[in-house]
Amino acid sequence: MSDNEYARQELDLRLIRIIRKMADVLFENLRNDINRYGLDAETFQIFELLYSKGPLPIQKISEKLKIPSGSITYVVDKLEKKAFVQRASVPGDRRKTNVMLTEEGQVHFADIFPKHAQVISENLSSVTDEEKLVLIALLKKIGYGASESQS
Repeated sequence: MSDNEYARQELDLRLIRIIRKMADVLFENLRNDINRYGLDAETFQIFELLYSKGPLPIQKISEKLKIPSGSITYVVDKLEKKAFVQRASVPGDRRKTNVMLTEEGQVHFADIFPKHAQVISENLSSVTDEEKLVLIALLKKIGYGASESQS
């Protein structure tokens, strides 16, 4: 291995360590914020998805969040018992059901979400908006490159 290749590999390893550490710290802060509302990460993700996208079948929720449908069903059952969500028949196909936020669920999440978004902003406040745009582009580029290298 040449000195150049070795230096690049060391830089790549350093970058991965920094990304992992940053992600660990950031997501721990966000998990702590979610927990203070009495929610776990999966419940919060379902709330957020239904809040932003509207009614969805459990299978679609599972696909979008990459969470097994059995886990989604369990969380939806718990949210339904708390009257935050309800199941409703899909118009035109009564065999299928959508999960949707109830009015109480909408109000509850509408109270939580802006506070959580503020915590996200606080955690990202050490970089400028311009730096965030550059970082978004770079992370997308890394993600696409990693996807292509697996093919």
